[in-house]
Amino acid sequence: MRNATFTTAARLAAALALCAPVFASSAAQAALPVYGYEIKRSYPHDPQAFTQGLLFQNGILYESTGLNGRSSVRKVALETGKVLLKTDIPPQFFGEGITAVGNVIIGLTWTSQTGFIFDSETLQLKQTFSYPGEGWALATDGERLYMSDGTAYIRVLDPKTMQQTRRIRVTADGEPVTQINELEWVEGQIYANIWQTDKIARIDPFSGRVLGWIDLSGLAAKAGIEAGGDNVLNGIAYDSAKRRLFVTGKLWPKLFEIELKRK
Repeated sequence: MRNATFTTAARLAAALALCAPVFASSAAQAALPVYGYEIKRSYPHDPQAFTQGLLFQNGILYESTGLNGRSSVRKVALETGKVLLKTDIPPQFFGEGITAVGNVIIGLTWTSQTGFIFDSETLQLKQTFSYPGEGWALATDGERLYMSDGTAYIRVLDPKTMQQTRRIRVTADGEPVTQINELEWVEGQIYANIWQTDKIARIDPFSGRVLGWIDLSGLAAKAGIEAGGDNVLNGIAYDSAKRRLFVTGKLWPKLFEIELKRK
């Protein structure tokens, strides 16, 4: 009996040893990494800009703004915050996010189910397109468009036809993540503002799984913004050439270049 008991115990110990890496892996996945930030530089930003979309291309900052009667797409000088060129969106539309594909800027509107395509050089309107539901933000990996609509899903669109090819369900620790707002493609991941929070999710574009969180707590205060209201964090732009990350918010007087720091 002693030998039999010992053999059973030994087998159990061996089985637990084999399972240990699996348990450790599961625990590691559950503990999503959190990143803080260091401000590298701050730049002036139009405090009247209700920022909905932000992108950096060829040394120029492109920005879209919202609110009916105040929506626009604009080119902005990063260093000074000066608006170099602006195209107003008709007042019946509430402008939302933008992204750049080739020589055009593609923009969304909130509830009008209407999108706009602008010439990236002149910002002149070239054409419109339609889509179902709400439009919140856009990003691109150079081949596909990623569109948020406030739900836990990111739509993947063909930039040539603007038709949906699939959807990504965004989850963190197995739970859906909603209120996904402004998007940016950064080094193979989708960075997404979570509306009315200080959080940016780093999302795997294939599985939809959140790979980590960026905690920008305190950044609004550094921009001189008081809590409460519509002037929330929104706007992510990435300079892939110099690997610079820029963030701002709606009606913020400052735009920040930040470096991420693992907490």
